[in-house]
Amino acid sequence: MSVALIYAINRGYQVHPDAFAFLKSLDCDVEKIIRTIVEAKNKFKMKSPILIDDIKNAISPAVNHINKPEIANTNKTTETDDDGYKIIFDPTNMINSDEKKNFFKIFESRYKKTLKILSSRPESRQLRKIKNIKEFRNKSRFNSLDKENGGPQIIDSVFVAGLIMLKKNRMNDVELVIDDTTGSIPAVCRTRDLISEASTLVLDQMLMLEISPSKRNSNDFIVKDIIFPDIPEHVPSKSGTESYVALISDLHVGSKYFMEKEFKDFVSWLSSDDDIVRKINFVCIAGDIVDGIGIYPNQDRELIDLNIKSQISYAADLLEKIPKRMHVFLIPGNHDPGRRALPQTALTNLRDFKSLENFSILGNPSFIELNRVKLLMFHGQSLDDVIATVPGLSYSKPVEAMKILLRSRHLSPIYGNRTPIAPESEDMLVIDDVPDVFHAGHVHITQVGRYKGTLIVNSGAWQRQTKFQQTMGINPTPGICILVNLATLQSFKRDFNY
Repeated sequence: MSVALIYAINRGYQVHPDAFAFLKSLDCDVEKIIRTIVEAKNKFKMKSPILIDDIKNAISPAVNHINKPEIANTNKTTETDDDGYKIIFDPTNMINSDEKKNFFKIFESRYKKTLKILSSRPESRQLRKIKNIKEFRNKSRFNSLDKENGGPQIIDSVFVAGLIMLKKNRMNDVELVIDDTTGSIPAVCRTRDLISEASTLVLDQMLMLEISPSKRNSNDFIVKDIIFPDIPEHVPSKSGTESYVALISDLHVGSKYFMEKEFKDFVSWLSSDDDIVRKINFVCIAGDIVDGIGIYPNQDRELIDLNIKSQISYAADLLEKIPKRMHVFLIPGNHDPGRRALPQTALTNLRDFKSLENFSILGNPSFIELNRVKLLMFHGQSLDDVIATVPGLSYSKPVEAMKILLRSRHLSPIYGNRTPIAPESEDMLVIDDVPDVFHAGHVHITQVGRYKGTLIVNSGAWQRQTKFQQTMGINPTPGICILVNLATLQSFKRDFNY
């Protein structure tokens, strides 16, 4: 394997991390494959990185079939091929409701899991613990810090990884304080580019910093680079046959503003003989099935049904009319009954939902695979905190906030604001696997975008603007379904606001 990588690098070709993982899964002559790819790229004067598709094109169909990489399954599995689905992750059975409130465990888990993601970066080889860096505060000793790697050696900077404990915007710079398992350390961003990049950081997210001692004060450290866990630039998986998934969220059944007619039109359309409908195999619903009770001040004035059981029962009646040939994946939101803190358990204890035979009732968040396309479902509660924290973000453009989550590799990095996070022993909100599609709701704004190969969808709502939303300055775009072609990952809207 190492010989093949050296061959590619010596000829000016980088191997994408996803491609590297794919190569490791193959039981064949990897060096021969790399040589074939390099020769082809040289022939056509292509200097692009080696990707998974390059590897697949270089090996025979038989080898590609036999040695295709399997996605780690951390939960139950359903039969899957080009016309099937797989539930990769559902937090429901991993949640411990009796857990003592020990937030140290969840942040330790976040640190370790994200550090593992960062370890794929070449800079990680130079990582140092904060405790060790602080022991070398004066410049002469700092220059000897790398003695464990054959030193002592003269170095200008070191790398450190940790959770952001403080972000302080000052007159001409931004101070960051990050924390690892050995302590915390302050570092200052002074250049225009780093100050701009620091503005997108949120508290409690994990990152890597390259720092060097200040020439003015040996007790200060200056940030030279900010390295995010981030998702890699990647080629998304696609279905081998044309099929569609319909993405919706935020029905809010029980609200005076629930768009009952439009939603029934949507369900009727799913039962029609439309050319597209015949290719819809899946429906994903990203939470807030009902409006709930007592979720926000004076909510009772905006409800037509003050009984949560009645709301659930009617919602189940509506959902039951989705054609049985379509498999539906449903996760809860902050308005639905049950646990409010993330991660949320599936609504499987609701009698009315148990009768929905073509449904997979999952927790929030959940990770599924549809015809080989990996889809991350998350209701999106934390978008409130991200939009309120990062300059330039707004409810009108939720995709930009969702990019922040992908970049930080965490679905709810900020602790202590509007989004409650439970003190589980494992942080189940870390984005371990890279999704091909990232689907959320919550903000009631329909928007689609892309980031480094991932299709990002916020699927809006089926509720007109409420009085509460008016006070929040939210202008929803309801009554729209987002359809995604799993063979191309192209999306389009189907508007039911006739």
